[in-house]
Amino acid sequence: MLPRRPARSGQVGFLYLPPYRVQGISVAGEQTAIHIPELDVAFDVGLCPRPVLSAPYIALTHGHMDHVAGLPYYFSQRVFQKMGVGTCICHEEIAGDVQAMMGGWVDLEKQHTPHVIVPIKPDDEYQIKPNVFLKAIEAKHTVPALSYVVMEHRKKLLDKYFGLPQHELRQLKIDGTDITQTLKIPLVACTGDTEIGDHLFRPEFVNAPILLTECTFFEQEHKRRASVGKHLHIDDLAELLKVWKAEHVVITHTSRRTTLDQIKSAINERIGCDDAQRIHILMDHRANRLRYEKQTEELELTNEDASGDFIAEQPSA
Repeated sequence: MLPRRPARSGQVGFLYLPPYRVQGISVAGEQTAIHIPELDVAFDVGLCPRPVLSAPYIALTHGHMDHVAGLPYYFSQRVFQKMGVGTCICHEEIAGDVQAMMGGWVDLEKQHTPHVIVPIKPDDEYQIKPNVFLKAIEAKHTVPALSYVVMEHRKKLLDKYFGLPQHELRQLKIDGTDITQTLKIPLVACTGDTEIGDHLFRPEFVNAPILLTECTFFEQEHKRRASVGKHLHIDDLAELLKVWKAEHVVITHTSRRTTLDQIKSAINERIGCDDAQRIHILMDHRANRLRYEKQTEELELTNEDASGDFIAEQPSA
């Protein structure tokens, strides 16, 4: 009798939520790494799927192994493949431990891998692109943990200066008058592993157009398990969706003990049809593939109608 073939390694989940791609792997207890290429950031690096290497920044939500174990490999491969030194942003309370982990690899490899570890305090921001900042928000987990919101800073003319000629505005600036205000606009929010709490009802989360949220427990009999482990249950997500305005809510950190059919059944049962339409499951490869194929077909038809010629274009994967 022939032995069984080995199990397939983790397949990267992919969603195109214009204008951003959401790609990565997130399985509770095994690995989580979620990459937003257009924003140069990945949330966590439990292992390191190949696409995540291109992220200049890793925003670490907390120090559990399934969220941080791939960090040394990420740092090493970034340098090995001449992609530049990687940067890890993490809760100030665990930055020393993350640095100590990297020190252990120096002892093992007898060499130093260039890397940058940035401690961040809750409610502080760190710039990751021009006018784009990563905001840290204290989460509620079994260890020090952060949620994150990617914020765009936009300059807007103060109302009292509307209608002034350009030469007068220029003179005000020359004279040192501050004529603008900074608007901080959420682009993508990530809960990380957390129980439900006030932090998830903050304006940054309420107004984010794209939300990456863990939801680990779906069975009604597992509500206590969710509470003990400080994770979200589908009942929590139903409550959050009443206030979150996001067009897209991506569920991550699902468990192998719960099948996709069970997850979808729980979503349909606990969440109204209108809100259910906003939900995507990162690891639902079939549904996400069909959605992307439909997006591609619609784009091809749009291009054909616009030009009269068939032009096959699609978002880069």
